[in-house]
Amino acid sequence: MPTAPFHPAPLIAPNLLAADFTRLGEEVDAITKAGADWLHLDIMDGHFVPNISFGPSVVQALRAKTALPFDVHLMINPVDPYLEAFAKAGANHILIHVEAGPHIHRSLERIHSLGVKAGIVLCPATPLEAITEIMDLVDIVLVMTVNPGFGGQKFLHSQLNKISRLRHMITQTNRNIHLAVDGGIDISTAPLARQAGANVLIAGSAVYGKTDYAQAIAALRTAHCPT
Repeated sequence: MPTAPFHPAPLIAPNLLAADFTRLGEEVDAITKAGADWLHLDIMDGHFVPNISFGPSVVQALRAKTALPFDVHLMINPVDPYLEAFAKAGANHILIHVEAGPHIHRSLERIHSLGVKAGIVLCPATPLEAITEIMDLVDIVLVMTVNPGFGGQKFLHSQLNKISRLRHMITQTNRNIHLAVDGGIDISTAPLARQAGANVLIAGSAVYGKTDYAQAIAALRTAHCPT
């Protein structure tokens, strides 16, 4: 399959998990002023993934701090009982895992019924075949380029072929589905993900680990593969 072209203007979604948790409101304000496109929020339950982050009350508290779309990634199981709470808290997108419930088709329909864009997430071992029957229901597909649960992991190059094949699948739908990547994204891996077909880059320490957030975001937008 031919390599996908670069997308001219990738969306940058800083991951709040990498922010300073003692000053979250200020961090959200800073990332907004720095030119982020979305704010990515990882919700972890200590069950589906081996870590715990925060819940809908924190999302609701931060909602007043920015007009950025909240890209809420639910790493919880079962996921269905919490969809409404995160929608009411201010999520603009709710992303769920194929493995997070028995009837993922119904879960995606429920997200849409709440007035929120729906996304599906693929772990490194989750095959593309798991989502072929629900592509008509998704607005975003997120490919995890690390195993979910912790920040700071190294980018799994094995997922680049999956991203490329997924871009081809999306093209066949004739729908405007975002293809996002999350895990180990920095100025060296961002162009690889873009070359494979991603148009949304989720980055934690590559933004929040830098002194100048605006400069870090701009660097991810413009990073190119070395010649």
